[in-house]
Amino acid sequence: MTGRIRVPDDLDAITDVGAEDHSEIDPAAVERIWDAVRHWYRAGMHPAIQLCLRYNGRVILNRAIGHGWGNGPDDPPDAEKVPVTTGTPFCVYSAAKAITSTVVHMLVERGHFSLDDRVCEYLPDYTSHGKDRTTIRHVMTHSAGIPIYTGPRPDLKRMDDSEYTRRMLGEIRPLHRPGLVHIYHGLTWGPLIREIVSAATGKNIRDILATEILDPLGFRWTNYGVAPQDVPLVAPSYATGPPMPGPLEKVFSLAVGGSLQKIVPFSNSPQYLTSVLPSSNTVSTADELSRFAELLRRGGELDGVRVLRPDTLRAAVRECRRLRPDVATGLVPLRWGTGFMLGSNRFGPFGRNAPAAFGHTGLTNIAIWADPDRRLAAGLISSGKPGRHREADRYPALLNRITAEIPVAR
Repeated sequence: MTGRIRVPDDLDAITDVGAEDHSEIDPAAVERIWDAVRHWYRAGMHPAIQLCLRYNGRVILNRAIGHGWGNGPDDPPDAEKVPVTTGTPFCVYSAAKAITSTVVHMLVERGHFSLDDRVCEYLPDYTSHGKDRTTIRHVMTHSAGIPIYTGPRPDLKRMDDSEYTRRMLGEIRPLHRPGLVHIYHGLTWGPLIREIVSAATGKNIRDILATEILDPLGFRWTNYGVAPQDVPLVAPSYATGPPMPGPLEKVFSLAVGGSLQKIVPFSNSPQYLTSVLPSSNTVSTADELSRFAELLRRGGELDGVRVLRPDTLRAAVRECRRLRPDVATGLVPLRWGTGFMLGSNRFGPFGRNAPAAFGHTGLTNIAIWADPDRRLAAGLISSGKPGRHREADRYPALLNRITAEIPVAR
């Protein structure tokens, strides 16, 4: 099979372990979870994997395996291989939506807008083809009717140009009326949210996230993109494995704007990594994702910084769309809250038997989630972007191992 990385014989030599506290957890359970990570890594689809788990506020697992640079499937055998560490930052793609949803609900709580306000109250050009009936809630719940761009392809060089973005959004012809059906808005969600927030607050959502959450809590990363001088520090993503089957690739390309072989190289570019894309270009580490999830696990407060009231968060993770196949999770059934993916018992993005879990996944095999029932906050990052391959079940097996080893609190 093509598209595999070179898996070293000595995995310990390419493993980095951060500070861990096993005082409230069975250390053997932690090792069984890590064994599942190592088994997943051996499939050869991910140059690097990071996993960080917090249990009852304590970091019980914070490890990385593989290489940040130099061991992609197309890298030459003599390329310099730089081992990944727990502090290596990566683009986490749509896991950004969990961060952004938190910001949006914070702004609603503070009175900047209501979820049931119409989008055109803030973006006056967003009225054509019946879009004047679209509410911010429709956008947040992926039911605004514009899951893909229709008409001319957007000029990616103008991604951060608000005037251009608002004009393009205003010209989109919806596929259906707002609120009729939920279809994942992989591409349009971020620009819409960015411009609504900017119009309502007069501030860039990147600055709001930094000022209100990241800086008070001492985060190094976890914002939309990075400063130009930090671009070389961000480990690249790699398209791995064989191409998707034709019909599946067509659906995938419509949802995210192109094949993996096209979008992954662009996502490594300075242009992408310095833009503000609240749907897809957060740069973070598994440790920081887990810490952000801990903020959510605790009901919207962490280390004395209150971001959301518990009742605001409860409303945000209340189910608004029942279990059914979703393109965002490879047509696996999925429940949704308002901006957040929700776990479930049988199927779910956060392992089996996790109905209270919520967060968001990212392209591909990336996730941030909180599971209050387990007192768990998790961040998981992988740098490979594989299509379908025979070992694909090793990723959900890891998620299931986590839920099996960390019991529901009694």
